[in-house]
Amino acid sequence: MLDITEISAVVVAAGVLVGVAYYILDMRNQTRLRQTDLVMRLYSVFATEEFQREMLTLMTDTEIKDYSTFKRKYGVNAPPTGLFFHEAGILLSRKLAEIGLISRLFGPTVIRYWENILPMIEDARRQLSSTWLGGFEYLYNELKKSATERARKREQAGVKNG
Repeated sequence: MLDITEISAVVVAAGVLVGVAYYILDMRNQTRLRQTDLVMRLYSVFATEEFQREMLTLMTDTEIKDYSTFKRKYGVNAPPTGLFFHEAGILLSRKLAEIGLISRLFGPTVIRYWENILPMIEDARRQLSSTWLGGFEYLYNELKKSATERARKREQAGVKNG
């Protein structure tokens, strides 16, 4: 038969296990909340009129064929919108942001923007550094992979449902 000491030891051990499990689940939730908050803060910058105007200007500026023209015309070393996506890519590479949320908020825009300014980026890399805006490239590549994966899943679901 169990005495009170043994029962209390089992209760204490169970309490510790429950506490540890709760703590682990809470830490996971807090991490997810911090990541979501970070991405939403990024989106609040992305959604500003100034950011959108600059991005549209660079995407439609037919004079910008190379880095020297960009630098001469705009007087900066890198487009702030490019730096923004570079930083988002670094956060993604360090697993401080989640690809699914970034993809839903920025995905098609980032892909189009990267492809439009790629000639300028390639020229800047020849002049400056082969890793110039490397975070932006990482973000682009991850978003392309994510889009391809989603398309493949939709296609498979269509085959199964069709």
